Amino acid sequence: MDGVLVDSERIANRIMHESLVANGVGMTLEESQRAFVGRKDSWAVTYVRESFGIELPKDFVARLHERTLAAYDTELKAVDGVAAAIDALDAPFCLASSSDPVRIEKSLRLCGLSDRFGTRTFSSVQVKHGKPAPDLFLLAAITMGFAPAYCAVVEDTLVGLAAAKAAGMSAFAYAGAGHTPRGELAATGATVFDRMDELPALLSRSAAGG
Repeated sequence: MDGVLVDSERIANRIMHESLVANGVGMTLEESQRAFVGRKDSWAVTYVRESFGIELPKDFVARLHERTLAAYDTELKAVDGVAAAIDALDAPFCLASSSDPVRIEKSLRLCGLSDRFGTRTFSSVQVKHGKPAPDLFLLAAITMGFAPAYCAVVEDTLVGLAAAKAAGMSAFAYAGAGHTPRGELAATGATVFDRMDELPALLSRSAAGG
């Protein structure tokens, strides 16, 4: 979802960085982005403890979540062209996100995408291990009724692409978000694309073995 369906990564990354700096964590915005993009917010608590020896406040994740959702109200937009790309898909699809259900629901609603997914949404809170583990994508595949080998994942982060590979699924990397260098996305072996209007044809060709 984040960075693929909705342009949320830049918002979440900024607020994460501001929150970490306020708690004495010496990371640049770029360092924070590379460390946390695509992961659960709660993972930051463990990372900061192990990397900096700093114990973040017990309410860190809750306050981060609150600030992020508040910013969404005025800043969040759908990724350019994603609604049309979804409407052009000719295969079953779902959403599998590291975000929690509340953030997923609000993001889709604010960006006018809720009706396109309905109940076909999956959150990392439903599995023991978040990305880069394959658990979330495997849960989505099983629930949707498809073997992993017949599934494709559209991602914009390295940890998400690693999860797709671990799940045994085809991977497509959206480079239009701009927060992960195109070369790094390509190095994962994923099919890289820059505009959402390219996606339906790429998926169709992949399904046809092309």
